Amino acid sequence: MKTPYKNIYNILKLNRFIVLAVVVFAFLASTFSVWIAFRTNKNALNSAFAINTDGSIIPLKLVTQKENFKVEALAHLELFHNYFYNIDASNYERNLEKALWLGNSSVDNLYRQKKADGVYNRLLQYSLVQKVLSIDSRIFENNDSYSFTTTTIFEINRGTIIDTYELVSTGNLIMVNRNFPNNPHGLLITDYFENTLKKLNNEN
Repeated sequence: MKTPYKNIYNILKLNRFIVLAVVVFAFLASTFSVWIAFRTNKNALNSAFAINTDGSIIPLKLVTQKENFKVEALAHLELFHNYFYNIDASNYERNLEKALWLGNSSVDNLYRQKKADGVYNRLLQYSLVQKVLSIDSRIFENNDSYSFTTTTIFEINRGTIIDTYELVSTGNLIMVNRNFPNNPHGLLITDYFENTLKKLNNEN
């Protein structure tokens, strides 16, 4: 007697083959995914750290952050010293106002002392031009705190006489919120002090 249905054993064999093929494919896909994840993690571990000068391990992210900090710190110090010392009768008020945004009360106290000593009055009275020639800063790190030493070379033009000076100043740097355009680097100078001022030459 003929039946319209296929042989049930053939159907079961086909189903078993399909299930087995799906299981094998899923196993291979899972194995490949685990291998890719392991390899990616291994590569990340091998490239996520750097060796410090003393042999200690430093995460590259931290290294990058410190490198970026140094770049911004040097730019901040250059900006401040330009504003504070690159002055003449026409721009000193504007420049000093900008400089005060970059430091704390130690900078303000120095400004007030110079003002009381008549520095800015002489600038106006004799039409002096104080021009910064170079700024060289060094950043020092100690237990996540930062200090600096800056050597500023500037000249004072008195018309017929140009005197050149070397100023060495020191201080610390702390991180604060960025304030555009007043404090674009998000740093603040603290404990600012003018250590030495030396005349380099006297040109007639």
